This record gives sequence, C-alpha cells and structure tokens, in this order.
Amino acid sequence: MTLPTHAQIVVIGGGIIGCSTAYHLARDHKADVVLLEQGQITSGSTWHAAGLVGQLRASASITRVLKYSVELYKGLAAETGLDTGWKMTGCLRLATNADRWTEYRRLATTARSFGMEMHLLSPDEVKRMWPLMDTSDLVGASWLPTDGQASPSDITQSLAKGARMHGAKLHEGVTVTGFAMDGRRITAVHTTQGTITCEKVVNCGGMWAREIGAMVGINVPLQPVKHQYIITEKIDGLSPDAPTLRDPDRRTYFKEEVGGLVMGGYEPNPQGWVTGDIPKNWEFRLFDDDYDHFAQHLEQAIARVPALEQTGVKQMINGAESFTPDGNFILGPAPECANMYVGAGFNAFGIASGGGAGWVLAEWVMRDEAPLDLWVVDIRRFSGLHRDRGWVFDRTMEAYGKHYTIGFPHEEYESGRPRITSPLYRRLKDHRAVFGSKLGWERPNWFAPEGMEARDHYSMGRQNWFAPVGQEHTHVREKVGIFDQSSFAKYELSGPKAAEALEWICANRVARDVGRLTYTQLLNTRGGIEADLTVARLSDDHFYIVTGTGFRTHDLAWIADHLPGTGCTVTDVTEDWGTLSLMGPMAREVLAKVTDADVSNAAFPFGHAREIAIAGAKVRALRVTYVGELGWELHIPLAHTGAVFDALMAAGGANVRPVGYRALESLRLEKGYRAWSSDITPNDTPFEAGLGWAVKMKSNTPFLGRAALEVAQTRPLTKRFAGFTLDAPNAVLVGRETILRNDQPVGYLTSGGYGYTVCKSIGYGYIRNADGVTDDWLTTGRYDLVVAGDTLPAQLALGPLVDPEGRRVKG
Repeated sequence: MTLPTHAQIVVIGGGIIGCSTAYHLARDHKADVVLLEQGQITSGSTWHAAGLVGQLRASASITRVLKYSVELYKGLAAETGLDTGWKMTGCLRLATNADRWTEYRRLATTARSFGMEMHLLSPDEVKRMWPLMDTSDLVGASWLPTDGQASPSDITQSLAKGARMHGAKLHEGVTVTGFAMDGRRITAVHTTQGTITCEKVVNCGGMWAREIGAMVGINVPLQPVKHQYIITEKIDGLSPDAPTLRDPDRRTYFKEEVGGLVMGGYEPNPQGWVTGDIPKNWEFRLFDDDYDHFAQHLEQAIARVPALEQTGVKQMINGAESFTPDGNFILGPAPECANMYVGAGFNAFGIASGGGAGWVLAEWVMRDEAPLDLWVVDIRRFSGLHRDRGWVFDRTMEAYGKHYTIGFPHEEYESGRPRITSPLYRRLKDHRAVFGSKLGWERPNWFAPEGMEARDHYSMGRQNWFAPVGQEHTHVREKVGIFDQSSFAKYELSGPKAAEALEWICANRVARDVGRLTYTQLLNTRGGIEADLTVARLSDDHFYIVTGTGFRTHDLAWIADHLPGTGCTVTDVTEDWGTLSLMGPMAREVLAKVTDADVSNAAFPFGHAREIAIAGAKVRALRVTYVGELGWELHIPLAHTGAVFDALMAAGGANVRPVGYRALESLRLEKGYRAWSSDITPNDTPFEAGLGWAVKMKSNTPFLGRAALEVAQTRPLTKRFAGFTLDAPNAVLVGRETILRNDQPVGYLTSGGYGYTVCKSIGYGYIRNADGVTDDWLTTGRYDLVVAGDTLPAQLALGPLVDPEGRRVKG
C-alpha cells in the first residue's frame, strides 16, 4: 500500500497504544489517521507482554481509564470479529504481613470510593479459590472480581482491524527518519518510504519513543528494563478460570495459560538495558534466558505454588519493557513542540492501560485538552532534570524495584539525591533537616530534635516525625517560622500585551494596579482548574508569576500555549530567585528589624507586592500566606538567599525557627487552603471547589473557561468541596477515604492529614448529590469516613478550622 502524502494525524508505533489511539481517533472523531509501524503490528513490547489486566490505581481518573480498557476489551471482538483473549478471571492480591494488610484495607476503601467491587478474603477463602496455593503464611487477600487477562497480540490486532474499519490507514515496515519543522510546529514526517505532511503527530513509539521525540528536541524520559517471565507445562488441577494472582510480598505474579502458568516478578535488583538508542531490528527480538537472575522469582514462586517444583518450563520470555522514573506512564502534549503528543512508558501496564489510554489520548489530540484529570501521567510533570540519562536510569531502576513493595504514605525516593539544592541546604542540614525531593529539588520536610535520628521511619500508622512536626506547627501558630521554598516555579511575563494576555488566561482579575498581588486559577474550556498560582504586577507591562515546584513545566507550557502570537514573552526565572516564606503572628516584628521599608498593614496590606531591601539585597516581598497566619513570601536574588536567611534568624532569635513542608501541609489543612492536583484538578470548577470568589464573573471580561462557568451558574451544584474532622485519635487520613452521608457513599477525600491546633485528623473532599448540594442538604446529614475499612464518625466543616489569627474556631 502506497504511503499517502498527507494526513490530519500521524500516529507513530503499532503496539497496543498506537493501535488503540488510531482506533479511537478514527471511531470517535472520524479523523484522517495514518499509523506508521517500523516492523509489524504488535512489534516492540506488546507481543511479549504478560497480559494481566488490573484496574485499581490511586488516581480516580486513571482507574477510570483502566476500567474503560476492560469495557472495551469485553466488546471489541463482537465489533471486529477478532478475538482478544479477554477472560474476566478476577485478581487475588496476597498479604503476608500486617502492613500489607493495612495497605489492602486502604485499597478496598479506595475501590469503594471509585465505585469498584473489591473484597477482603481470609486465607481459607483464598485456598478454596486457588487450591494449588500454599496459604500457610497469608494474613488474607484482596479480590477484584472484574480484573482479568487478555492476549496482548490479539487485542492489538483487533484494535488495528477496528481502526481500519473506521477509516484509519495502517502501514507496516515504515521507519520514521525525521521531521520537517516550522518553528515549534511539525509540518511533515519523513520516513523510509516518503514524506507525509500533517497537522499533528502522536508518538506511541514504545521504547523507541525517546529516540523519536529527540528528533524534534522532545524529552521522553523512559528507560528499557529487562523483564522476564516463564510459561510452564500443564499443571494438574489448575482451573482454566483460575484468578490471576499477585503475590507482592514474594514479588511475583501468576496467570493461567493453556493449562499451565505464566509467572514473573519484579526484583529489587533489576537489569536496565541501553541508555542510548535501541539496536536496529529489535522489534521482535528477546534477550537470552537468564535463569541466574530469575532464580529469586522461581524460589518464591515454588514456595507459593509447590506444584511448580515438579513442572517443566515450556518457554522463558526475557524482553525489554519501558519504565519511567516514577512508575507512571507518559501521556499528553510535549511542552517543547506545539503539535506532538506522546503515549509511552507503560511500566508493564500497557495491556491494562491500552484501551483507555488510546481513548483519552485521542480526545486530548483532537481537543488540545485532556478530557480528565490526567496529571499523574502528564508528560509535563517532568523537567529539564529528566534529560539526564544517568539520573533517569538510576531513578527508574529504583521505581522498578518498588513495583511490589508496600506503598507507605509519604515515602521518598532515594536515588539521584541530592540533585538540586537551594543556597540554604547546608544551613538547614545543620538545623537537622530531613529532606524530601520534588522535581529534583531537596526540600526540608521536617527537623529532627537533638537526640532523635534525622531520617524517616515509614509505617502505616503515625510515623516518627509526627511529634516534631507538631512542634514546628505550634511554633508557626504562636511565633514565626521560615520556610525555604526556593524550589517554587517562577516566571516573568512582559511586553505591551502582557496584561491583556493574562486577563484572558486567568480566571481572576490580575491586571490590577502596579504592586498588587492576585491569587488566581487558570481554567480549561470545561471550567476545570488547570493551575492555581499568584500573579504580581511589578510594572504596567511586567508580571511575576509563582506556582508550585512540581508544576513548573506544566504551568509554563499552559501559559505559553495560550499566549497571543506577539506582544508578550514568558520566561522561566526559577533558578534566579530564592524564596523564603516568613509566616506567623510575629512575622511583621521580625521583618521590620531587617528592613527600612514600612511593613505596617497600612503601608503593606495583604495582596500586595513591594521591593524592599534586606541584608544588602533587593527583595521582592509578596504579602501572602499559605498557613492562615500573617506572612510574606520573600523572593531574593539567589546568591543573597543565605544572607537574608541569616539576618531573619538573627533578628527573630528564639522566636523564629526553620519549618518544613510537613508542618506547612498541616497548617494549610487547618486553614482549608486547596492544593492543586489533589483538592482542585481539571475535573473541578472554582464553584465546586468553593473558590468562586476568585473568579471575575461580575465583570464583562472574557477569559478562558468563562463560557462553561456561565452555563454552570444556571444549574444547581451537584458536588461541593468540604472538610471533615475525626475524633478517633489514631486514625490516619491519606486521601481517597470514602465519605458517607446517612450511611450512603457520597464522595471521597482528596487530601488528608492531621491538625495540631485542633488536635484532630482532617480531610477534604467533594460531596456529590445528583439533586444538588445546598447548605441545608449538607448540614442536615450525618457523616462518617471509611478509613482502612473502619467506619468512623466525622464532623462536617464548611469553613476554616482555624481563623486567620490562628485561634481555634469554635463549634
């Protein structure tokens, strides 16, 4: 078949992700699609995948993506006439210790929150379902009846046929060799069989996606890893409908296949493959069998299924799978290029994710906007750090090794650290800081008192930092704390059309008088919150924008993508400025001692920005707070950050101390401030989030998302953000706990923690009711939270738990 010279969309890669994307583009959007595959359909990682299909993840949106995959696989054969090998066998996950069992109790609660069926079983029940298993060491197991397994090659061929049936053109044996560019935009795809002009490109190149992206300067941070599994001979007594089995404490998985078992695992000492280009003609190649490395899995598998000791091995598969530095796959628009989208790095979840990932990626490509909150898989969660191949390799190996480890709350990665440090790193270490890492930046999580080990000890209950963080929290409420927030992402927007551009992008009015500071959201066309940040007007045509550390690439790309073609320029200045947040009732007293500027409330009110001098440095002081106390963010030329810190510490004496991010989280929970990516997301509007006060609806100014909000204003709200407290002293809230109103599920927590001022666990989430969520309906209900399977009475809080001066709110 001759290659066409033009297509609306070119999809690169004929594995399950590429075929699913092409299928959905053609079926749902009637797009003119050409798919290019360098080998044959199912090449790369797809053909040798194990084919387990699970659905439950920590994100509601990703769980929805995986549930969609299952629904698609159930009906695809009827549409295309090609069987997918789909079997809804259910999945058992085994637990052999108390921490794993707590993890499953939390997962069962998450499943309930997301509308999935999940049961917790006793060892005897597990034995009846899987008689060949040794259950003597089990505490129990979780059971998801709608999980299953499929044939990766069959599903992919069925999707490919479906794509053709809906008009897509699929070409095998065509290698992409480069791209024609016009600025940041691809205009054509060069191949070994000719050139195709196009409007958009979707890079579903699997482990080749990094090389394909690199042709246009796009970074796709993935790492091929050797992943092995065996296929055994027939095993007597093994049911053809045996559930798939995950045994994470023994790091292994099993599924039935033709009377035998497929068995593989995730070892703590993985074998990464190349950090450079993939060797040529690798589409259908495997590595040599490596029983020495695989022996650790065989030993554990035989202990679990003793019959394996007497069972022959028909085949070992040792193939390359693409893994990422955080264990989540990669979707979305590449920030370096205006019209290339990526779907890659599926961490051995490609078959489970394939159907749903193709659906959301097709929607994203056609609408230039994600249809759901897909932040955890968004390619814009990465940064320039992830261009370092050595760093990506080390972190990916660590992530692979954690694939089956217990997911303790607040657990930090250890590899590749420290990578990026603020000028205060050594000073804070001398104060016994225990650091965490965010987008490569070392940030103090908490400070260990003298006599206490300065490191995290993970557990499912209260962790070792609980009491010290409480002391930091109280200090900020009563005196003043200094937070090193130098990792904040910072941009400058300048030019004659800067104010006009920001008024379009921002939901709040930001073109205020010079010296004003505004908190605002950036909205999508659905009215959902794509970002929240602060904007300071430094002069008529110069604005300073501050957002969260982890959102640096995402927010910059969102702003850049929605600017007019000329008249303003946005620049990332993150590394130019250190940031110290001075927060607490004594903040003004300390600040006044180190500057000649008038920092009284009359001269420097809330929501204003001033340039002041501290320790010989010109400092951008922003009067804002994230803890519910008097405070300033002090943005300091980076080289002067240490001198300003020293001056503040000396001026405050015993009344000032450095404070970490865990105390910051506790303080913001008490105040009820929302956190983007958990409490507020692209799925949530400002009205639903209780942030309507920050939207310029009363003005006639057009802004992105306004049309959707105007429609929303005419309808009753069916979900609303609310807070909850628990009296249960040992209840640990981590998010995704189910909210019950009068014993009926009405939502789940988006974030949770502990408030040391109110001495209670605090959670926030959205309460849903199809008939509306009025104040009367909310306040007349009786509430409980389901926490790790236990139903605990909860108190509803529709306002802050602590008022701006830090006094406890009554009632």
